[in-house]
Amino acid sequence: MNKISKTWICCQIGARENYAIPRTLHENGQLAHLITDTWVEPQSPFGTLSFPSITALKERFHPGLSQASVYAFNLSIIIFEIAQKAQNKSGWNKIIARNYWFQKQAINLLKKSDTQFKYPPVLFSYSYAARELFRFAKQQGWFTILGQIDPGPLEEEILIQEYKKYPQYKSDCELVPASYWQRWQEECALADCIIVNSHWSRQLIEKVGINSDKIHVIPLAYTPPKVVKHSSRTYPESFSQERPLRVLFLGQVILRKGIAAILEAVEHLQGYPIEFWIVGSQQINIPPHLKTHPQIRWVGHVNRSEIDQYYQQADVFLFPTLSDGFGLTQLEAQAWKLPIIASAYCGDVVLDDINGWLLDNVSCEAIANALQRCLEFPQKLTALAQKSQLNQQFTLDSLAEHLLRF
Repeated sequence: MNKISKTWICCQIGARENYAIPRTLHENGQLAHLITDTWVEPQSPFGTLSFPSITALKERFHPGLSQASVYAFNLSIIIFEIAQKAQNKSGWNKIIARNYWFQKQAINLLKKSDTQFKYPPVLFSYSYAARELFRFAKQQGWFTILGQIDPGPLEEEILIQEYKKYPQYKSDCELVPASYWQRWQEECALADCIIVNSHWSRQLIEKVGINSDKIHVIPLAYTPPKVVKHSSRTYPESFSQERPLRVLFLGQVILRKGIAAILEAVEHLQGYPIEFWIVGSQQINIPPHLKTHPQIRWVGHVNRSEIDQYYQQADVFLFPTLSDGFGLTQLEAQAWKLPIIASAYCGDVVLDDINGWLLDNVSCEAIANALQRCLEFPQKLTALAQKSQLNQQFTLDSLAEHLLRF
């Protein structure tokens, strides 16, 4: 495609990546429309309400897109959710229904739009909610780009093995329907280009036969809050029961994120001056003795606007994921100059022994060894923290360079 012809239409459910792709395109004059499920502007009546569910809804906005052309289906999504509840739909059935609902709404909108494009636009949509959109786009002669949010079906196989290994944590291991992966394969076939965020994702989707010529690795981008510039990080000469090592895990409390190995490490490090902060919604069964463990602080779900305080107060960030498309929390932690202990099965953020440590494997032993190293050499944490800062490759400018090449 000729560079002067590029105009993008971005379709996304949720505030994925803090709207990084549409924001970047808008800043560079390339965004025609952002089509999303919910968008709540500050002047909306919702802005005067303070219920927890409304607070999360109000975060479905970004000031960087305040002047952009944004379409959302606020009323329709409320009706949809009520209907799903009435039909007692949940789990994958509800996810699939929502993905289809969103695409139908977006296509109807595009059909009604009288916008005339001088050249065929690019239609961008995230995986699992793109097939119908791409079919429509292809009929119009548009260029299609799929944003692959995870490593695909092989990730599910990794998770199945973890559930077999740790049945005591199983709450509801609902397997993805075969039709879900079939639709995804069709999305990939319809896509002119597929964006993945890590070499790990590329590796896994290539193994299931996705055309490698279509795949482009583009890391996530992150803009840190302004308050980060004024932050500082200090460590004690030694950790003690009065001043323990504060280890932060932030994300969904699920087996895929390596929580089983973390909880084994907690028991292995019983009595050590270490405090584990587990921030995120619990979606597995936690054994009673761990729910009340004196070294674990179960925080639960917090809204995005509240998470910075945990990055600011922690000493080290723990991200032992079994598989992730990238893991944006790594960039959030780096912005707060937090050393990171991470697995290699995600985005390449951690440089081993420079700004954090890479785990040889996701296991109790590997995590415990890394944390004992923190206890023995707290001065090393200071050195890692000094190197823990956002690399240029994870900025919106870098993202723009990648996107504007298409």
